[in-house]
Amino acid sequence: MTAAAKAPGNLFVLSAPSGAGKTTLTRALLAADPRLRFSISFTTRPPRAGERDGHDYFFVDHARFEAMIAANELLEHAAVFGNFYGTGRAQVQAHIRAGRDVLLDIDWQGARQVRQRMPESVLIFIMPPSLAELGRRLRGRATDSDEVIGRRLAEAQAEMSHWPEFDYVVINDDRALALATLQAILAGRGAACRTSDPAVRRLAAAVIGGT
Repeated sequence: MTAAAKAPGNLFVLSAPSGAGKTTLTRALLAADPRLRFSISFTTRPPRAGERDGHDYFFVDHARFEAMIAANELLEHAAVFGNFYGTGRAQVQAHIRAGRDVLLDIDWQGARQVRQRMPESVLIFIMPPSLAELGRRLRGRATDSDEVIGRRLAEAQAEMSHWPEFDYVVINDDRALALATLQAILAGRGAACRTSDPAVRRLAAAVIGGT
Protein backbone atom coordinates (compact mmCIF):
# COMPACT_ATOMS: atom_id res chain seq x y z
CA MET A 1 0.00 0.00 0.00
CA THR A 2 1.38 3.37 -0.98
CA ALA A 3 1.55 6.29 1.42
CA ALA A 4 -1.35 7.94 -0.39
CA ALA A 5 -3.58 4.85 -0.40
CA LYS A 6 -6.36 4.54 2.13
CA ALA A 7 -7.28 1.42 4.03
CA PRO A 8 -10.76 0.27 3.03
CA GLY A 9 -13.66 0.99 5.32
CA ASN A 10 -15.90 -1.55 7.01
CA LEU A 11 -19.55 -2.44 6.58
CA PHE A 12 -21.50 -2.63 9.85
CA VAL A 13 -24.99 -4.10 9.90
CA LEU A 14 -27.37 -3.33 12.79
CA SER A 15 -30.46 -5.45 13.38
CA ALA A 16 -32.96 -5.58 16.23
CA PRO A 17 -36.60 -6.32 17.01
CA SER A 18 -39.04 -3.40 17.04
CA GLY A 19 -38.75 -1.49 20.32
CA ALA A 20 -35.14 -2.40 21.05
CA GLY A 21 -33.94 1.14 20.27
CA LYS A 22 -32.00 0.49 17.07
CA THR A 23 -33.15 3.62 15.23
CA THR A 24 -32.26 5.92 18.12
CA LEU A 25 -28.84 4.31 18.51
CA THR A 26 -28.18 4.48 14.77
CA ARG A 27 -28.91 8.20 14.72
CA ALA A 28 -26.65 8.73 17.73
CA LEU A 29 -23.80 6.83 16.07
CA LEU A 30 -24.09 8.91 12.91
CA ALA A 31 -24.29 12.18 14.86
CA ALA A 32 -21.18 11.31 16.87
CA ASP A 33 -19.02 10.30 13.89
CA PRO A 34 -19.23 12.43 10.72
CA ARG A 35 -16.97 9.94 8.92
CA LEU A 36 -19.58 7.19 9.29
CA ARG A 37 -21.92 6.82 6.33
CA PHE A 38 -25.50 5.57 6.39
CA SER A 39 -26.57 3.53 3.40
CA ILE A 40 -29.73 4.94 1.80
CA SER A 41 -32.09 2.21 0.65
CA PHE A 42 -33.94 1.85 -2.63
CA THR A 43 -37.71 1.45 -2.47
CA THR A 44 -40.64 1.12 -4.82
CA ARG A 45 -43.13 2.79 -2.48
CA PRO A 46 -44.17 6.39 -3.24
CA PRO A 47 -42.48 9.20 -1.30
CA ARG A 48 -44.31 10.38 1.80
CA ALA A 49 -44.79 14.03 2.64
CA GLY A 50 -41.43 15.68 3.23
CA GLU A 51 -39.33 12.78 1.93
CA ARG A 52 -36.64 13.52 -0.63
CA ASP A 53 -35.19 11.23 -3.27
CA GLY A 54 -31.56 10.45 -2.50
CA HIS A 55 -31.92 11.63 1.09
CA ASP A 56 -34.57 9.43 2.70
CA TYR A 57 -34.67 6.77 -0.02
CA PHE A 58 -33.88 6.28 -3.66
CA PHE A 59 -37.39 6.01 -5.12
CA VAL A 60 -37.65 3.71 -8.14
CA ASP A 61 -40.45 1.86 -9.91
CA HIS A 62 -40.99 -1.92 -9.76
CA ALA A 63 -39.44 -2.51 -13.18
CA ARG A 64 -36.23 -0.74 -12.17
CA PHE A 65 -36.05 -2.60 -8.87
CA GLU A 66 -36.55 -5.98 -10.54
CA ALA A 67 -33.83 -5.09 -13.05
CA MET A 68 -31.48 -4.29 -10.14
CA ILE A 69 -32.20 -7.70 -8.60
CA ALA A 70 -31.52 -9.44 -11.92
CA ALA A 71 -28.26 -7.52 -12.37
CA ASN A 72 -27.08 -8.41 -8.83
CA GLU A 73 -26.95 -4.71 -7.93
CA LEU A 74 -28.39 -5.18 -4.43
CA LEU A 75 -26.70 -6.50 -1.31
CA GLU A 76 -30.08 -7.37 0.16
CA HIS A 77 -33.73 -6.82 -0.61
CA ALA A 78 -37.16 -7.67 0.72
CA ALA A 79 -40.84 -7.21 -0.11
CA VAL A 80 -42.87 -5.42 2.58
CA PHE A 81 -46.62 -4.84 2.16
CA GLY A 82 -46.38 -5.00 -1.62
CA ASN A 83 -43.33 -2.76 -1.99
CA PHE A 84 -39.65 -3.61 -2.39
CA TYR A 85 -36.82 -2.28 -0.25
CA GLY A 86 -33.13 -2.95 -0.81
CA THR A 87 -29.52 -1.86 -0.30
CA GLY A 88 -27.51 -0.84 -3.35
CA ARG A 89 -24.19 -2.63 -3.73
CA ALA A 90 -22.43 0.18 -5.66
CA GLN A 91 -22.87 2.97 -3.11
CA VAL A 92 -21.76 0.76 -0.22
CA GLN A 93 -18.67 -0.46 -2.05
CA ALA A 94 -17.77 3.08 -3.18
CA HIS A 95 -17.73 4.29 0.42
CA ILE A 96 -15.69 1.30 1.55
CA ARG A 97 -13.11 1.75 -1.20
CA ALA A 98 -12.80 5.41 -0.17
CA GLY A 99 -11.92 4.31 3.38
CA ARG A 100 -15.29 5.20 4.94
CA ASP A 101 -17.22 2.93 7.29
CA VAL A 102 -20.84 2.25 6.31
CA LEU A 103 -23.80 1.52 8.57
CA LEU A 104 -26.85 -0.50 7.52
CA ASP A 105 -30.09 -0.60 9.53
CA ILE A 106 -31.91 -3.74 8.35
CA ASP A 107 -33.63 -6.84 9.71
CA TRP A 108 -32.00 -10.21 10.37
CA GLN A 109 -33.07 -11.58 6.99
CA GLY A 110 -31.37 -8.69 5.22
CA ALA A 111 -28.31 -9.15 7.42
CA ARG A 112 -28.14 -12.79 6.34
CA GLN A 113 -28.19 -11.75 2.68
CA VAL A 114 -25.44 -9.16 3.27
CA ARG A 115 -23.26 -11.77 4.99
CA GLN A 116 -23.65 -14.08 2.00
CA ARG A 117 -22.62 -11.35 -0.45
CA MET A 118 -20.03 -9.59 1.74
CA PRO A 119 -18.65 -12.14 4.24
CA GLU A 120 -16.32 -9.52 5.70
CA SER A 121 -19.25 -7.40 6.95
CA VAL A 122 -19.68 -6.99 10.71
CA LEU A 123 -23.13 -7.99 12.00
CA ILE A 124 -24.44 -6.53 15.28
CA PHE A 125 -27.70 -7.54 16.96
CA ILE A 126 -29.31 -5.17 19.46
CA MET A 127 -31.54 -6.67 22.16
CA PRO A 128 -33.73 -5.27 24.93
CA PRO A 129 -32.73 -6.35 28.44
CA SER A 130 -35.81 -8.60 28.63
CA LEU A 131 -39.07 -9.38 26.90
CA ALA A 132 -40.89 -7.73 29.80
CA GLU A 133 -38.98 -4.48 29.22
CA LEU A 134 -39.65 -4.70 25.49
CA GLY A 135 -43.35 -5.04 26.23
CA ARG A 136 -43.19 -2.01 28.50
CA ARG A 137 -41.54 0.05 25.76
CA LEU A 138 -44.10 -1.01 23.17
CA ARG A 139 -46.98 -0.18 25.49
CA GLY A 140 -45.35 3.18 26.24
CA ARG A 141 -45.78 4.17 22.61
CA ALA A 142 -49.56 4.06 23.16
CA THR A 143 -50.12 3.26 19.49
CA ASP A 144 -51.08 -0.43 19.59
CA SER A 145 -53.70 -2.59 21.28
CA ASP A 146 -52.74 -5.32 23.73
CA GLU A 147 -53.42 -7.87 21.00
CA VAL A 148 -51.04 -6.16 18.59
CA ILE A 149 -48.38 -5.78 21.30
CA GLY A 150 -48.68 -9.48 22.12
CA ARG A 151 -48.15 -10.31 18.47
CA ARG A 152 -45.17 -7.96 18.26
CA LEU A 153 -43.58 -9.60 21.31
CA ALA A 154 -43.99 -13.05 19.77
CA GLU A 155 -42.44 -11.76 16.54
CA ALA A 156 -39.60 -10.14 18.48
CA GLN A 157 -38.87 -13.38 20.30
CA ALA A 158 -38.70 -15.20 16.95
CA GLU A 159 -36.42 -12.50 15.50
CA MET A 160 -34.10 -12.60 18.50
CA SER A 161 -33.61 -16.34 18.06
CA HIS A 162 -31.35 -15.47 15.11
CA TRP A 163 -28.74 -13.70 17.25
CA PRO A 164 -26.19 -16.56 16.81
CA GLU A 165 -25.89 -15.54 13.14
CA PHE A 166 -24.39 -12.20 14.24
CA ASP A 167 -20.86 -11.28 15.33
CA TYR A 168 -21.89 -9.16 18.31
CA VAL A 169 -24.83 -8.76 20.68
CA VAL A 170 -25.50 -5.45 22.44
CA ILE A 171 -28.07 -5.26 25.23
CA ASN A 172 -29.80 -1.88 25.19
CA ASP A 173 -30.66 -1.47 28.86
CA ASP A 174 -28.95 1.91 29.28
CA ARG A 175 -28.88 3.99 26.08
CA ALA A 176 -25.60 5.78 26.82
CA LEU A 177 -23.88 2.50 27.68
CA ALA A 178 -25.30 0.78 24.59
CA LEU A 179 -24.06 3.66 22.42
CA ALA A 180 -20.59 3.48 23.95
CA THR A 181 -20.56 -0.28 23.38
CA LEU A 182 -21.50 0.14 19.72
CA GLN A 183 -18.81 2.78 19.28
CA ALA A 184 -16.27 0.37 20.77
CA ILE A 185 -17.33 -2.33 18.32
CA LEU A 186 -17.00 0.05 15.38
CA ALA A 187 -13.53 0.96 16.62
CA GLY A 188 -12.51 -2.70 16.82
CA ARG A 189 -12.69 -2.90 20.62
CA GLY A 190 -15.85 -4.93 21.13
CA ALA A 191 -14.46 -8.33 22.12
CA ALA A 192 -16.58 -8.45 25.28
CA CYS A 193 -19.76 -8.48 23.15
CA ARG A 194 -18.81 -11.18 20.66
CA THR A 195 -21.41 -13.91 20.30
CA SER A 196 -18.65 -16.49 20.73
CA ASP A 197 -18.26 -15.37 24.38
CA PRO A 198 -20.07 -17.82 26.73
CA ALA A 199 -21.27 -14.96 28.95
CA VAL A 200 -22.82 -13.17 25.97
CA ARG A 201 -24.49 -16.39 24.86
CA ARG A 202 -26.00 -16.94 28.30
CA LEU A 203 -27.26 -13.35 28.44
CA ALA A 204 -28.85 -13.52 24.98
CA ALA A 205 -30.50 -16.84 25.79
CA ALA A 206 -31.92 -15.36 29.01
CA VAL A 207 -33.48 -12.45 27.12
CA ILE A 208 -35.18 -14.77 24.65
CA GLY A 209 -36.32 -17.00 27.49
CA GLY A 210 -38.33 -14.12 28.89
CA THR A 211 -36.34 -13.59 32.07
